[in-house]
Amino acid sequence: MTFLINVENWEWSDIFTITLVGYSVVFLVLVLLIYVYKLMPVVLNYKKRKSVELGGAKMKGTEAHYVAGEVNAAIAMSLILYFNEQHDDESNVITIKRVARTYSPWSSKIYSVNNVLR
Repeated sequence: MTFLINVENWEWSDIFTITLVGYSVVFLVLVLLIYVYKLMPVVLNYKKRKSVELGGAKMKGTEAHYVAGEVNAAIAMSLILYFNEQHDDESNVITIKRVARTYSPWSSKIYSVNNVLR
């Protein structure tokens, strides 16, 4: 089953319609994903709250806890500094040892590509 599309008969209105539909589908899906990700904590807390209520205990402090970005940055920086102190300090000296045999067939001119058979 083959589909042949004759591009020569297309008009600009068809091209703009396809472009508009494509962009609108992409942006609508992105907006939908934003709402899905924003509702995810509500759904997860609801499931947790229901499981606790079925166990007989009531959840206290069901409000969401907000942690500022500065606090997260300070925690991350302290962890980075802590874990960087655990590594040994290296001398940062590179030693290169010479090999006694310097001949290599890879650098030999007799194996070059430009040999012409005579």
